[in-house]
Amino acid sequence: MAETHLQGVEISASQFLDIWRHYDTDGNGYIEGKELQNFIQELQQARKKAGLDLSDKMKAFVDQYGDNTDAKIGIVELAQILPTEENFLLFFRQQLKSSEEFMQTWRRYDTDHSGFIETDELKSFLKDLLQKANKSYDDKKLEEYTHTMLRMFDSNNDGKLGLTELARLLPVQENFLLKFQGVKMCGKEFNKAFELYDQDGSGYIDENELDALLKDLCEKNKKDLDSNSIPIYKKSIMALSDEGKLYRTELALVLCAEED
Repeated sequence: MAETHLQGVEISASQFLDIWRHYDTDGNGYIEGKELQNFIQELQQARKKAGLDLSDKMKAFVDQYGDNTDAKIGIVELAQILPTEENFLLFFRQQLKSSEEFMQTWRRYDTDHSGFIETDELKSFLKDLLQKANKSYDDKKLEEYTHTMLRMFDSNNDGKLGLTELARLLPVQENFLLKFQGVKMCGKEFNKAFELYDQDGSGYIDENELDALLKDLCEKNKKDLDSNSIPIYKKSIMALSDEGKLYRTELALVLCAEED
């Protein structure tokens, strides 16, 4: 089915999702390694079989990733090369231009501070982005976008989106949260760290305390975190704060692993 979809002159949103799920075989939210090499090979074969040339974007994509067995792409990168009708993924990507802006947006729409954006909150998020871009829509289209976003990003099918799930709207190279996947702590370890770096016992971490925490994390996890990127990490994380006060629940979104 995926090969047939790749032959299309224009791909529907549903077909795009089928393609994504076909090649993201381990369901981790990225197409990487052997998955990516299979996609590139089958994309070339499908377009040739359909009598279609690779578009310039497809050619550039193949040149960039064809020989890179260590590369990974996210759903946004895939959306950039496939001829998907009404490509709302790229539309939303254009409205969220950096990790910092994404984090600010998250804080605005996670209205109950649950650590998740649920269906109604997601609908408000999409509605405001559509209005911001002067893009016409009706209630039916808004429902469709909301449902499609949940299908694409709700990796554990719980009907709501976590910060890491929705962050897949960002291109891989701009998604700083990926850097923290390998250094997340269990709940007990996270609480101990929070209390350690909340040096004045205020109940929140300020920018200086976060700076100290990040420096220590980078030192302990040099393979995952780049100490030269601390200002970027700090700026993005502080976008979750309440007027410079980063409370336990907000920092947990970045540093605390979800527990079963």
